[in-house]
Amino acid sequence: MYQYDQYDQQMVDARVAEFRDQVDRRLSGELTEEQFTPLRLMNGLYLQLHAYMLRVAVPYGTLSSQQMRMLAEIARKYDKGYGHFTTRQNIQYNWIQLKDAPDILDDLATVEMHAIQTSGNCIRNISSDQYAGVAADEVCDPRPYAELLRQWSSFHPEFSFLPRKFKIAVIASPGDRAAMRLHDIGIEMVRSEAGELGAKFFAGGGMGRTPMIAPCVREFVPVDELVSYSEAILRVYNRWGRRDNKYKARIKILVHETGADEFRRQVEEEYERMQPLDLDPPRAELERIEAFFAPPAYERLEDGYDTDDPDFRLWAQANVTAHKVPGYAAAAISLKPVGGIPGDASAEQMDIVADLAQRYSLDEVRVTHAQNLILPNVKQADLHALWQELEAAGLGTPNLDLASDIIACPGLDYCSLANARSIPVAQKLSQRLSGRERDLGELKIKISGCINACGHHHAGHIGILGVDRKGVENYQLLLGGSGAEDVSLAKITGPGFDEDGVVDAVETVTNLYLEQREEGERFVDTYRRLGMAPFKEALYG
Repeated sequence: MYQYDQYDQQMVDARVAEFRDQVDRRLSGELTEEQFTPLRLMNGLYLQLHAYMLRVAVPYGTLSSQQMRMLAEIARKYDKGYGHFTTRQNIQYNWIQLKDAPDILDDLATVEMHAIQTSGNCIRNISSDQYAGVAADEVCDPRPYAELLRQWSSFHPEFSFLPRKFKIAVIASPGDRAAMRLHDIGIEMVRSEAGELGAKFFAGGGMGRTPMIAPCVREFVPVDELVSYSEAILRVYNRWGRRDNKYKARIKILVHETGADEFRRQVEEEYERMQPLDLDPPRAELERIEAFFAPPAYERLEDGYDTDDPDFRLWAQANVTAHKVPGYAAAAISLKPVGGIPGDASAEQMDIVADLAQRYSLDEVRVTHAQNLILPNVKQADLHALWQELEAAGLGTPNLDLASDIIACPGLDYCSLANARSIPVAQKLSQRLSGRERDLGELKIKISGCINACGHHHAGHIGILGVDRKGVENYQLLLGGSGAEDVSLAKITGPGFDEDGVVDAVETVTNLYLEQREEGERFVDTYRRLGMAPFKEALYG
């Protein structure tokens, strides 16, 4: 994984010192809350319903055991003993006191972490595939290119005050595990027919109030021009993006209203205009970054492990993924126990994960877009021992991508933007569907407490959106979404439901699926074949 050089460390340390002074001035009354707000947002600090929330960046979802232990220590020392892993591979702390914020950032800086650009109208944390570097289907490890873009975008003077927030995902597999086309810029690393490495660029995706799937803006950009082409897209957006209406300020609106062809033409024109500027780093810099992501020292092993234990076999079937190196596997740690809060991990659990990563996974942990964790480099011979320790820590739920592996935002329990609670719905649903997961198969349920869609409900096979109906929490049910390579946007079924009613509604549509599915069909496949009509009939009569 990438390690800071002197410039990275100086940059982060300087920001901590600057923010400490700003916090002191806010606490003394020298700064008003209005003056302080843009300053704290630059450092990932939000003011929520009950306290401040700090969002810490986990670039492309990769953590060392040392960093995970620091995240545990922050939860223990400054929060209420837990953290919340998000759909953008970050971690949030929901009970932060303002006076402690500079100390937290100082602690993070000691393990090469920060909260810079995790909020505000700037380029946010660059995300990637949680299986990057170990996936059998990737053309390369996408993380060096995500890191290159992270360095390019950090404190970029032209893009620090964009019309609206901006999110980039980088993948390198035909299988999309990062919802790449639902980002402002989606990048898929590909090889040309001649074998040359490059990138396929998409732009104008996003969820929120107006969900859109990003169209392709260029089929192939040489890898040495990744930065300049990204900058061309950002320049066009920065020039024409709406600043008069925050609901129409995202690049997806610009691409939609301009038209994909015209937007593409403007990007190409800007790209050509930039060529004399020579903005891309020299090959030596890319090679320097790539060296940090060189494969670890894998042993020569044979594939295979004992699955005589039926409980272990159940977990391995759900939570273990194939690795590109024989004898190894990637093991998912579910943060979705039945009836639990999706994405939450206690300080004790984070310490345990750090220890397991050090002993079983070559000192590496990944954060997923589905609010779980991955140990990416586990010897297959160690899987049973790993599972036993996860079970003892309450982290052995065998439900990856199944019905109880529910994504949910913090909702009205914490968020000042939310209209409805997400957590209780997720808890009730996981309890209702528990025991049926294997029969239902792959089923991605995603819940958002407001139209901002932090729970990615538009991309759920089943999505739930909490709205306010005259002061009463109401839940819309959506069907047919996907954030994978078969990307699609879920559609609303009809009138909403109360909290218990939406749980019943999910059971109704899953029962219909079981009745109507054909051999090998997932829920989303059955929905696409049948259409909305039979599901609406089952729900509303």
